[in-house]
Amino acid sequence: MKRFQDGLAPAGTLVHPIWMFVGLSLVVVLGIVVLFLLFLAGWVIGTYNGLVTLRNRFKNAFSQIDVQLKRRYDLIPNLVETAKGYLKHERETLEAVVKARGEALAASQRAASNPAAAGAVKELAGAESVLGGALGRLLAVVEQYPDLKANQNMMQVTEELTSTENKVAFARQAYNDSVMVYNTECQKFPSNVIAGVFGFEEAALFEVSAEAERQAPKVSFS
Repeated sequence: MKRFQDGLAPAGTLVHPIWMFVGLSLVVVLGIVVLFLLFLAGWVIGTYNGLVTLRNRFKNAFSQIDVQLKRRYDLIPNLVETAKGYLKHERETLEAVVKARGEALAASQRAASNPAAAGAVKELAGAESVLGGALGRLLAVVEQYPDLKANQNMMQVTEELTSTENKVAFARQAYNDSVMVYNTECQKFPSNVIAGVFGFEEAALFEVSAEAERQAPKVSFS
């Protein structure tokens, strides 16, 4: 009788059902918490890796633009040298092309070092707009000089330049498509939380002005 008065259950006494329920509930709760944490960790890792993949995709797309831009920058001096002998009274037009080419080349090098830097890409897009306009004006002048148009070197350089312009436009569209997918993922909830925590910043589209698009090299030698 004294064992019961002291609050001690006799040997072999079963645990009260309520304590069994509490213990089972704790196990279930802990299991749910563990599963939730595992799910959360998996989601964080998956979302992070997805953003990295999308960022690398648009960086690779930019590298394709860079290849074509370098090709165009190499062609422009040949174009200017060929035209210089015929356009003695168009010095300002030629100098504008040379200056714009130098600024665009410098901007492209900065952007190529980090395509994820929105400011650098916007700077390049602006420089390309200026260069496109200067080239367009030069080639409009070329149209007025039949002897220059008939020059074999001018014909070859301009055809290569036109082909390169088309490749630049195609590569730019592919890059912009990749950037749109990446930016959308950075903006959507809840992936925007991971983007903010880990410093995934939105990328800039590569957009040249409508005027530069219209003035892109399109010369007919027919």
